[in-house]
Amino acid sequence: MRLLRRAAEVLVQQGPRMVIIKAAWTARNHYLALKEKRLAPAVRRRLHNDPPRTIDAVLEFLWSPDADLIRPEQVRGELEALLRLVFGGDAPRTIMEIGTHNGGTLCAFAALAADDATIISLDLPGGAFGGGYMPWKIPLYQSFAKPGQTMHLIRDDSHSPLTLERIRGILAGRQLDFLLIDGDHTYDGVKLDHEMYAPLVRPGGVIAFHDIARDLPQIGNAVGRYWQTVKAATPHQEFRVKDPVLGDVGIGVIRG
Repeated sequence: MRLLRRAAEVLVQQGPRMVIIKAAWTARNHYLALKEKRLAPAVRRRLHNDPPRTIDAVLEFLWSPDADLIRPEQVRGELEALLRLVFGGDAPRTIMEIGTHNGGTLCAFAALAADDATIISLDLPGGAFGGGYMPWKIPLYQSFAKPGQTMHLIRDDSHSPLTLERIRGILAGRQLDFLLIDGDHTYDGVKLDHEMYAPLVRPGGVIAFHDIARDLPQIGNAVGRYWQTVKAATPHQEFRVKDPVLGDVGIGVIRG
C-alpha cells in the first residue's frame, strides 16, 4: 500500500514519466539486492580488520574489490577533491548527506569524521535517482560508524517539513559542518533541498552539490542548470573531471 500511495503522489506531482522511472529504479534495487547480499560480508571483514582512516586509504578501499557493494557513484577524482577540501584540516563533527545510494560516501565520511561526530544520511525509499536502499543494508551502513560516533539513517522525503524538523531535533541546536546534496536531481528538487537544509550549515561550513557538470533531461537531471544559478550569486569552487565513460562530471561547493 505504501508503494501504491507513493506512486499516486508521483503521478500527481511529476507525471506518468517519473512514475515509470521511479518504478524502474525500485525494480532494479530489488534485483540487485539478491546479488548484493553475498558481498556484504567482505565489506564488514575489511572494515573490521583494516579500517581506513586517511583519505588515501579510504579511496583505495572504496575502489577495491572488497568494496564493490558500496562503491560511490562519484568518479574517484571528484570525490577525492571533495574529501581533501572537507577533511584535509580539522575533522568535521556534524555531517549530513541527502542521498545515501550505495553507501560509499557515507562510509568515507564516517571513516574521516571526528571520533565523536554525528552523521546523518537521508534517503528516499523508491527515489528516482538511486534512492531506496533495501532495509537489510541498514546494519551494514550503521557498522561504518566508529565507536564514539552517532549514525542516523533516515529513510524519508527530504522535502517534507516533518523530515526537516526531525533533522533539527537530531542536531539539537548544533549546526552542520558539511552538507552533501545528492538526492533529487530535478531542478525543483535540488533547489528545495538547498533552500531547506543550507540554513542548518554553520557560517563557513561546506555545502556540496554532486552532478553539476551536465544535465540529463531525459531522466529529469537538472542539477547543472540549478548550479548555474547558485554559482552566479555565490563564491564557489568546482571539482570537474572528464571520465572516459561518463564524460564531464563534477561537484560544486559553496560555503554556509
